[in-house]
Amino acid sequence: MTHAAPADQPVAVAGEDRVLTIPNLISLVRLGCLPVFLWLLFGRDNRAAAASLLAVLGTTDWIDGYIARRWNQVSSLGKVLDPVADRLLFFVGVGGILADHAVPVWFAIAVLAREVFVAAATLGLAAAGARRIDVNWWGKAGTFGLMVAFPLFLASHSTMGWAPLAGNLAWVAGLPGLVFGYVAAALYVPAGLRALREGRAQRLVPPA
Repeated sequence: MTHAAPADQPVAVAGEDRVLTIPNLISLVRLGCLPVFLWLLFGRDNRAAAASLLAVLGTTDWIDGYIARRWNQVSSLGKVLDPVADRLLFFVGVGGILADHAVPVWFAIAVLAREVFVAAATLGLAAAGARRIDVNWWGKAGTFGLMVAFPLFLASHSTMGWAPLAGNLAWVAGLPGLVFGYVAAALYVPAGLRALREGRAQRLVPPA
């Protein structure tokens, strides 16, 4: 005879232990393209190609999540792999462009500092037993703006005919993206503390 799980107990979703899913494959391809980006930028000294690849990787940020939800391919691995790919894309992309001197140092440092804070806070809260925190609108908008801005910064230092325009567009996307990103980080502080209290309280509830 089977018994239903208590209401306060997490219920495993069928299929979440899958590994071979389209979203996971997309995330792995994105990770595999990061060395190619660095090779194009430093090995081939081809800023135009590197900027184009980084732009494609940035635009695919939402695709894996959309496919996972739309076609019921959400997996435990994907919940870890997708944000890891996003963070590495930021660190490698921004770090490479900074090393290439194609972006103002203050701007790149401000972006990287925010990413380090969010990554450290996420890991710390997870280790402390907090429940998962959903990304808010400010974070999504900030990430989108920055993923548009950095390829444009790189393109502005390339041989593309529209390089001067790319530099102006980079600021149009980048400054709001930076502001939105820091607003999101500030909002994550109370949300993180609340998630920590709720996660610990749930663990203290005795099983029925």
